[in-house]
Amino acid sequence: MSTPMSTSTNAPANASTSTSTSASTNASQEKVGLLQRLRPWPRSLGSRLFVILLAGLIVAHCMSFAVLFSERYISARQVMLGTLETDVATSLAILDRLPAAERPQWLPLVNRGNYRYILGPGMPGVPAQDQRSADIAARITEASGGRFPVKVESIPNEGKRLQAHLTLSDGSPLTIDVHPRMTPVAQWLPYVLVVQLLLLILCCWYAVRQSIRPLVALADAADALDPNAKGPPLSESGPTEVAHAATAFNAMRHRIARFVEERVQILAAISHDLQTPITRMKLRAEMAEDSVEKTKLVHDLDEIERLVQEGLAYARTTQGDGEKPQRIDVGAFIESLTYDYTDTGKDVTILANVSGAVVTRPHALRRVMTNLIDNAIKFGGAAELLVARDGGGVVTIQVMDRGPGIPEDKLEAVMQPFVRLENSRSRETGGSGLGLAIAHQLALAIGGSLRLRNRQGGGLTAEVRLN
Repeated sequence: MSTPMSTSTNAPANASTSTSTSASTNASQEKVGLLQRLRPWPRSLGSRLFVILLAGLIVAHCMSFAVLFSERYISARQVMLGTLETDVATSLAILDRLPAAERPQWLPLVNRGNYRYILGPGMPGVPAQDQRSADIAARITEASGGRFPVKVESIPNEGKRLQAHLTLSDGSPLTIDVHPRMTPVAQWLPYVLVVQLLLLILCCWYAVRQSIRPLVALADAADALDPNAKGPPLSESGPTEVAHAATAFNAMRHRIARFVEERVQILAAISHDLQTPITRMKLRAEMAEDSVEKTKLVHDLDEIERLVQEGLAYARTTQGDGEKPQRIDVGAFIESLTYDYTDTGKDVTILANVSGAVVTRPHALRRVMTNLIDNAIKFGGAAELLVARDGGGVVTIQVMDRGPGIPEDKLEAVMQPFVRLENSRSRETGGSGLGLAIAHQLALAIGGSLRLRNRQGGGLTAEVRLN
């Protein structure tokens, strides 16, 4: 009795554990989704490569300029200190030997851009403790030859401004006011930086474009892959990897086309070879005595013969019947087709029609329209035709009915061979499942397309586009 008790006790715990696990998983997935939405990361491969390359090149470019400006600053600093020592030595020697009354006249001659001389104690400051101030003090001391004690002070709230205070031989105070500053940047340098940045962007874009173009071409070729249509092979030029991928894709397309062709040939051969024994069976059945079983047997043989003929027709549509394109008047073509049906008592009407020439395969187009009109009459009792031409010259032919329509999730499936919406195997109710498949294959063979959609108010519209 203890075992069942333990089992029933653990069940809620396991359920709560699984619930908490799923809840935590959902929460983590929501966090990841939120981060992906907030993170401005491009979705396309080309954009990502462009951002990565451009960011790397810009960082490397900035590092190069940082090193260049650092070296420029160090060089300018060394030049300034060397020039300061030489000029100060000369200026101190001149000012020390001049009479006190003549010194103001000489100040404009000895002043420089980074420093100037002041006859007097200067401004009050604080002792300078940084290495730059120590270097300037050492250079001024060396320039004075040790004859004038030098005290260097930093001027508060004046940036990098320094003042060196000393006393000349006659006891007159002299102040050297130093304004260290970098060599001015050339006016054309910002323009050069902008041009370099534009060049980086252009080179990155071109490199990414050259890298992505073969991938885009491969994706387009894969999207347009149709084993039943003969198209130009993918170009096998370019880099080694691209050429290898293109060669592999062309070989794959050739193998797929060959496999499809072999299976269609098998279907065509079986359908063709079955016609002879079916004909012999029908002859033998006709020679038998009249009975209910004979009637049923002949009916079944007729169904088998029609099914074989439709299978053979489908095989021929996938292989192509060799019909050459011709120029026809689409309006006259539709009218002729409609008259053929009305002459046999079928309810087929034209709601709208256009005239004009189109280049197509007339027999294949007639087979497409016949299959669609027959379906409309079979399931809707009548068929309505509407022909139009858009501004680009594309002709659309719509075959409409008021039948039961097709479920939305089955609109693509019914154009596949042997697909029927009716579950029974009776040809009277469900057909063979090849009518729309044959129409679809023939529409592709003539360079057009077939699309199905349900009508508002009930019914089905089959639209054939002739490019």
